[in-house]
Amino acid sequence: MNIETAIKDSISILKKNNIKSSILDSEILMSETIKKDKKFLIINKDYELKKKDYDYFKSLVVQRSHGVPVSYLTNKKFFWNNEFKISRDVLIPRPDTELIVEEVLKLTKYKKKLKILDIGIGSGCILLSILKEKKDFYGVGIDISKKCTDISKVNTSKIGLSNRVKIMKSDIDNFNYGKYDLIISNPPYISRLNLKYLESDVVDFEPKLALDGGLDGLSAIKKVVNKSSKLLKKNGKLILEIGFDQKNKVKDILKNKRFYINKILKDLANNDRCVVSTRL
Repeated sequence: MNIETAIKDSISILKKNNIKSSILDSEILMSETIKKDKKFLIINKDYELKKKDYDYFKSLVVQRSHGVPVSYLTNKKFFWNNEFKISRDVLIPRPDTELIVEEVLKLTKYKKKLKILDIGIGSGCILLSILKEKKDFYGVGIDISKKCTDISKVNTSKIGLSNRVKIMKSDIDNFNYGKYDLIISNPPYISRLNLKYLESDVVDFEPKLALDGGLDGLSAIKKVVNKSSKLLKKNGKLILEIGFDQKNKVKDILKNKRFYINKILKDLANNDRCVVSTRL
């Protein structure tokens, strides 16, 4: 079977299973199967697939039709300007989270030699994207999951930042290492009761540890704010990703720990998504 026919069959299967991005997903899975880019797929529609490649492609399509996210099938995700290795143990990087990178680069345009802490580093996409752009910044990343720290270490090496990043397995409460100019975090902030309302490819496949923010969705946020109040230098910044409906509650949590609210960042859908604050 050639590339064109295989992709058409895939699109049909995915559409029948209500996969909205059936065309793009089919192309990505084909590229992953034969290790060629999209340009090759377009130019070589008649390229005959080897049986083992076709069988592998079919297995990927079947998994995608059952809801498995494409990024977990390819074990990679592009974020900011880099491709990151991921696994089912880490949250898939979202475009909205690039807001944090963008804001840090604005805030630190004329800064040098800053030390950054990433609480809940996951794949490492946020911290590593920042450090790739800022050649004289240093970073520390922590995560309660060893599987996450293992993945982030792989990405650190892959991007060439091992000499400027220290990654540790630790929960927030027990971490007391260093003082920081900037702390960033995308903590779990979905309330436990609302997890079931997430899209199935999120709730069924992405790690609960990275989603479940406790009964009110604020458990991890409170811990991040509390720890940041102790580890940030005076006038240091905390940039925190939040749920679309959590702005006012998070502002209160921050104010109670003597943070000044600088701004609220909107995501691509114009929802409140990040809080930028300063430790007084």
